Amino acid sequence: MVPYSIIILTYNEDLHLPRLLESITPLSAPVFILDSGSTDQTIQIAQQAGAVIQQHPFENHPKQWDHALKSFDIQTPWVICFDADQIVTPELKELLLNFNDAEYRDIDGIYFNRKNFFKGRWIKHGGYYPIYLLKMFRYKVGYSDLNEGMDHRFIVPGKTTVWKSGHILEENLKENNISFWIDKHNRYSDLAAREEVERMQNLRHQTIKPNLLGSPDERTAWLKRLWWQLPRYLRPWLYFGYRMTFQLGVLDGRTGIIFHFLQGFWFRLIIDVKIDEILSSNKKRSAGDQISPIKFALKFIILFLLFYYFNILFLGLTSHGNHYNAFLATYLNYIQALRSLLLSGSAFVLRVMGFDVIYNQLDLLVAGKGSIRLAYDCLGLGVMSFFSAFVIAYPKQLKSKLLFLILGLFGIQFLNIIRFVLLALFWSKKTNGIFDHHTIFNIVIYLLILISLYFWVKREPRVKNQESRTRS
Repeated sequence: MVPYSIIILTYNEDLHLPRLLESITPLSAPVFILDSGSTDQTIQIAQQAGAVIQQHPFENHPKQWDHALKSFDIQTPWVICFDADQIVTPELKELLLNFNDAEYRDIDGIYFNRKNFFKGRWIKHGGYYPIYLLKMFRYKVGYSDLNEGMDHRFIVPGKTTVWKSGHILEENLKENNISFWIDKHNRYSDLAAREEVERMQNLRHQTIKPNLLGSPDERTAWLKRLWWQLPRYLRPWLYFGYRMTFQLGVLDGRTGIIFHFLQGFWFRLIIDVKIDEILSSNKKRSAGDQISPIKFALKFIILFLLFYYFNILFLGLTSHGNHYNAFLATYLNYIQALRSLLLSGSAFVLRVMGFDVIYNQLDLLVAGKGSIRLAYDCLGLGVMSFFSAFVIAYPKQLKSKLLFLILGLFGIQFLNIIRFVLLALFWSKKTNGIFDHHTIFNIVIYLLILISLYFWVKREPRVKNQESRTRS
């Protein structure tokens, strides 16, 4: 007897369901399908495959999986839960064919390695491979996490194991039509925004204990907790930049970059917008939040001029000339330290991308490509002065200011490193002499800063759960 049954959720899946059913046929496992009202050929396809079929109105994935696990008459010790657009690869099929329950007596759940495709292309980078999902677990031991409406997962109380490379579950994402993708993720963003507001109100909590060094789901829970602490509107920029560079999303090519932009930036930016819409719909700014525009403007201008001209003065004191100060130039030269940081960071990214790089205190050279020199106007001290003056001058809580200031300055220089990498690879003074990359960068960075500042100013303090406070 096969020690596992297979459960599949469907809704209008006549395109994908035959592929999944074909891939699992050699397993000879009982198949149970919970459909949520398909109007195409999905039911007929399931009937021809001999599956046990039930229908149940769809509310969200956690509740649909919970109903599936409780309503079917499962007779096997294990269950495997698939989405209809997934298929079992030959490697995973081989492992399942040889699965022996006796070898997993102390295990409650098994993670499969998922391989995602978007518009026919394998999304290999950007943090999308490997991705481990708990898809197989002991029946009546594992359960659907009803505390997560968007990022659904199964939970088991005991030990788990991970089937890594070679045992892959392929998922062919259905978003080949961009309108389908936008419509679906617009709906998802509504759910995600409401859930995050509920977390602010202490109405929703993570079921899984966050642990960076734990299981794949515990690690995800830890990263989510970090995400919720980051400033809205800034975090999509940080995440997209991280996926494109440190997680090498840029290597996924044109289609992959489109996917990373849509999923890693656009979708998460829309969520932040909708969170603010929810908060502003039932809140009024208190009298203590009112500010004097004249007082703020004067404070901002004074701080900006102070920061801006201090940098120019310090540059004069640390550059060889009439006012050169050897002590400052040797021991307190933050301008040279920033230049060195940008050069070393750019060199690191380029080396990760496979290029040979050499650099000194001013210049960076990429073998077979080009070179750049980091002059004073390349360092972004002007935009950092503008950003810092605004954040410090604006009347907000100190914690909010410090967090936004640190992340903003980091973000500015992160974008600066991306600029230097692109310049080193593609810039040519002969062919691109008519373009001033300093001006282009400053225009882009000021626009991003203004957008970020606008939404930071609009952001309300963390919402308190009035009901919980009344009860306590």
